[in-house]
Amino acid sequence: MKKAIGLALAVLATTVVAASAQGSPKVAAVATAGVNCKSTITLPLVTPVTGGAGFLGAEQGSWAKYAVKTLAPKLGLKVKFVLGDTPVEQGAAVTQTLAQKYIGDKSVLVVLGPSTSGAVAASSKTYFQAKIAHISPSATRTSLTKGNAKEATPAFFRVVPGDYIQGPTDANYMIKALKVKKVVLLDFQEPYSVSLSDAVEGVLKKAGVSTSRLSTANTTTDYSSLVTKVPSDADIVFFPTQKPGDAQTFAQQLIEQGKKAKVFGGDGSNDSSAFKAAGSYVSNFAPDITGIAADAAIISGWKKDNPGKSVGSFGPPSYGATQVALTAIKLACVQGHGTATRQAVLRNIKKVKINNWILGGQFRWSTKSNDPLNAKFYIFQIQSNGSYKLVG
Repeated sequence: MKKAIGLALAVLATTVVAASAQGSPKVAAVATAGVNCKSTITLPLVTPVTGGAGFLGAEQGSWAKYAVKTLAPKLGLKVKFVLGDTPVEQGAAVTQTLAQKYIGDKSVLVVLGPSTSGAVAASSKTYFQAKIAHISPSATRTSLTKGNAKEATPAFFRVVPGDYIQGPTDANYMIKALKVKKVVLLDFQEPYSVSLSDAVEGVLKKAGVSTSRLSTANTTTDYSSLVTKVPSDADIVFFPTQKPGDAQTFAQQLIEQGKKAKVFGGDGSNDSSAFKAAGSYVSNFAPDITGIAADAAIISGWKKDNPGKSVGSFGPPSYGATQVALTAIKLACVQGHGTATRQAVLRNIKKVKINNWILGGQFRWSTKSNDPLNAKFYIFQIQSNGSYKLVG
């Protein structure tokens, strides 16, 4: 969900790798080669599995794996699911390595992810040159799909809304429900947090809310010095981290220093096992699907495969992204009379419509961007027992 020089290097690396991919006859051949739909197709999920955001890969991986297990046979497909680890602390290099690996594997027709916005920005050109669609279940940065300088390519899709929805949703809840007067916003000098803090701050300022901004490295673990800079009369500290344990640390250090402000995290902090400071808030692109009657069988099956695990907010969109990918592969196979190419899969992504969408209602794409139509964000408040209660 790092600094300017690092980001510039990441963009440069992306450009170099993309140019290499475009110019390689071997890669070009793989991109245009047809795959027999009766053979085993490899479906990777590019997500953090280790590091501070490792919870993301664990949850997303379990749901994507379950989707492959239950949906692929119904579509007549043989699919091998694999995980590609992109720790958020390691930046763009590992993302590029995985992209090169997958574009060189002719059994890969589509990729799930990357899960984080920075990883998408660093690899989308590479996937596009290889004609591989990549579908993220969680990358929300606005500039990936909107604006004059889009960081993602037409090969990128996401099944969740962007920060252009999350930012105003969070800010308006603070204004209307919490009646805030003063808000401190943090960023961690990387794409996800900077973009989201910017989006929230703009709405708050327009409404006349007093705001101040703090910034720190994504590797920070002790926030006590930053907590000292939080005014004693601040109502909220907006903390868009991708490491939920850090949100918990910050909340505890606010209490230790006698500050009244509550932490308000974005979707990257939504992990009830790590961030459980009572009174804090989180926003997420997925509702609690345990309240959706149509999902009962899916939830029951997933729990059987993952005993002792609770249903979170990151897993269901990963199931949905997998369903979109598999459906597009099937469409390409039918059109190709048993043979599918990467270009055909990419072309068919936009045609996918799903009734009884796991997040509720029907899924279809917006005609204006590669984002889902009518998606929204939800606000949760952390209760005294650590549970997340939907409040907005």
